[in-house]
Formats: sequence, structure tokens, C-alpha cells
Amino acid sequence: MKPKQYDAIIIGAGQAGLPLAKKLAQAGKKTALIEKRWIGGTCVNDGCTPTKTWVASAKMAYMAANSAALGVTIKNFKVDMATIKKRKDDIVIHARNGGTKNAEETPNLDVIFGEAVFTDVKTISVALKDGSGAKLLKADWIFLNVGTKTFIPEIEGLNDIDYLTSTSILELDKVPDNLLVIGGNYIGLEFGQMFRRFGSKVTILEKSARLLRREDEDISIEVRKILALEDINIQTGSQAVKFKQGKKGKITATIKNAGHEKKEKFSHVLVAVGRIPNTDTLGLDKTGVKLDDKGYIKVNGKLETNVKGIYALGDVTGGPAFTHIAYNDYTIVYRNLIEKHNYTTADRPIPYCMFTDPQLGRVGISEQEAKEQKLDYIVAKLPMAHVARAVETGDTRGFMKAIVDRKTKKILGAAILGQEGGEIMSVLQMAIEGGITYDRIRYCVFAHPLYSESLNNLFMRVED
Repeated sequence: MKPKQYDAIIIGAGQAGLPLAKKLAQAGKKTALIEKRWIGGTCVNDGCTPTKTWVASAKMAYMAANSAALGVTIKNFKVDMATIKKRKDDIVIHARNGGTKNAEETPNLDVIFGEAVFTDVKTISVALKDGSGAKLLKADWIFLNVGTKTFIPEIEGLNDIDYLTSTSILELDKVPDNLLVIGGNYIGLEFGQMFRRFGSKVTILEKSARLLRREDEDISIEVRKILALEDINIQTGSQAVKFKQGKKGKITATIKNAGHEKKEKFSHVLVAVGRIPNTDTLGLDKTGVKLDDKGYIKVNGKLETNVKGIYALGDVTGGPAFTHIAYNDYTIVYRNLIEKHNYTTADRPIPYCMFTDPQLGRVGISEQEAKEQKLDYIVAKLPMAHVARAVETGDTRGFMKAIVDRKTKKILGAAILGQEGGEIMSVLQMAIEGGITYDRIRYCVFAHPLYSESLNNLFMRVED
């Protein structure tokens, strides 16, 4: 079979691959976009879009259960998981179908559904999803946006039980009676709190000594306190070492902590201990593209691999695994190749948000990182209990925190654990990028009574 020649081939229609394919096609490049599942990637289908619809439903349940403090008593409210799932499905399908239609109507762009594998350095075979055969494609430019998948740890008996992942849990239409979450980081905490609010009894196991080990210790402590107030059972320094499922479906987990073992029963188990790259089936050995020891694709600052003309974007590079970073990868590659710029990933901001309630918005360096770098810094910290808007809305959980350079007065990093934490963090991100010093924010005029107005008070703490 003679391969069909393209200018560019993109494997994976995620948040980098899809916009890149359309823009290259619009720039006059004959382009093929290969996707083995659905247009939109993890974000639209398994990640941001579906989970945040469920977070919204869980928030509504929490507000109903805790409304009496604001003088509104809601009795006998009901969580309808089937309706929650249908709402999520409708939103996901609308986004997916819109993206698919838009791509398929783009001139110069061929959308091919199937699984891609390299047969040579720049030649790709695609086993078509509809089972009608295979296609052979070739291009000088190839872009890999294949993402990651759930890492399944080796635990005795795990593969013999009906465990859930962050993808399969989204298909539940009934609330689990008793959910065990393995992993106390971002994904595990979001799902754990969400299902507790839906009505599940929830236990979270974290192997490390504390939750969110990449964050500062005070954030970890505060998040744990917030989750404990919702009666979530958090066990740090703990790990599941064995599973067994009974005839009636109940799962017995053997949990090890400080050398001691105990057995607990659960109705469902969610595995949320991390993700691994989707590189094992690509046939990259045919290309010479180098991987790191975890299977992530090695790239330079311009996202090009060691093989000229082959690029990797998004989570598969092993960099920050966020939708907005994947999208920024696309803009870097496109502007460099088509607009002849010289952009790199070096020194770009890495903002992110954990969508527990309250949110954790983070940008720049943490206090822990400032210590490790031996910087001369000051910490500004303000409890949300001292934020007027938080008091007025009846939710004073969390705090604002910023790291500032003692000499230059520039903001080095920020962590906002509180309502609208991501939005408040974004204000400080703009300050960081614009070189605005903390003292200017201290005296800046913000509209009253916004959450961001309390940035005045936050930076007043520097002078204490």
C-alpha cells in the first residue's frame, strides 16, 4: 500500500492536537488528524468538562445541606445520580460533537478515527475505528498529542476486583455506599469530596505522610482539615496491600499503616495514584524518538523531539499535565513553524487549580521551593476568616498566601485556598507577569466587597 502524503499529521485530538490541526490546515498545509477515541481528548471526555459538571452538582448538594446557617432551611433534598450523570453526558456530548463537526468541516483537514502506529520514521499506519481496514500516511511534520492514562499499581488482588478509574467512575449512575479512594492528590481529593457530598461514605488512602505532597505543608494541613469537617476518613502513611471481592460484590481491602495491617470493607474502589503516557502502542521504536525512563517523550523547549520534524505536545511530554499547558504548547509550535517566531516553554507561568471546595489556585513558586532555592523571601498570609466577602457569604475556610522577594518586592508565587481561589490566583498571576510589586497591590483600589479586594490586606501582612 502506497502511503498518502500530507504536510502534517497530528496523532491525538486533544487540547493541543485539535486546534493545531485546524490552524495548520487553515494555513494551507494538507493535514491529517488521527484520533482513536473521541475529539476533545481527556479534557472534554474524561477530565475537566465532566468532572466539573459533577463538582457543580456536589456543591449544590453541600449548599442545600448547609443552608440553615444562612437562614434558609432545605428539608428532604435528594441527590439523583442518574440525572447528574445525564446532565454531564449531555454537556460532554455537546462539546464533543461540536468539536468533531468543526474539525470535519475544516478545509485541508482529514479527520481519521483509528489507532495509529509508526511503521517507519515518518510513516504511520492507522487501523480504522469502523473496522473497514487500514490507511497508510506519511508527512514531514508529525505531532504527538496522545496524552496519558491511569496508572494501575501492582497490588495483590487488584486486577481481580471491579475497581474504578477517573474515567470509568464517570459512568456511575448510582451513588456508591462506601468508596475507597487510593491516592490523596488532586484527582483523588476532588472525587473523594464530590462523592461524600453525593452521599457516599468515603475513605482516602495516601501513601505519603501527608496529602498533596507537592504543596506547602500548611496547605496540606488545611485541606485535610476541610475534608475532615465533611466526615471524610483520611488515612495518610497508609496503603492498600491486598484486595478481595466477595460473591455479593463487597470488596475487602487490607490496609497497611506503620507496619500494622487491618481489613476494611468497601462497595467501590477508585484508583487515583497517577497517570502514565500513552506511548506503549505507538511503535516509536521505528522512529528513533527518545523516551525517558517513565515512557514520556523527550522534547526540547520548542517541543521538538530528537528526530527533526517530530514534535510532542501536552501531557505525553511529562511536563505539567494541564489542559491550558497543552493549549499553550500548540500556540508555541504553530507560531514558531508558521509565523516564524522563536518561542519556547522556558519560563512560562504554570498556573493551576484544584477544584475541591474551596478551590486551591496556585501559580509561581511555593514557600517550600523558595527555601530549597535559598531565596531571601517573605511570606504574606491571610486567613479567609479575615476576608469580608468570605464572611458575608458564610464560607471562611482556607487562606490566601503569597511569597515575595524581600529586595525587589516582586511576587514570586501565590496559593489561594478559598472560594474563587483560582480567580484570585489569576489576579496575582497577572501581577507576576507584569512585574507589579506587592506594595502596589497593597494600595491598589479594588471594587468592594470582592474577594480580590482582600489582596490589600494580604500584603499589609508583609509590613507586620
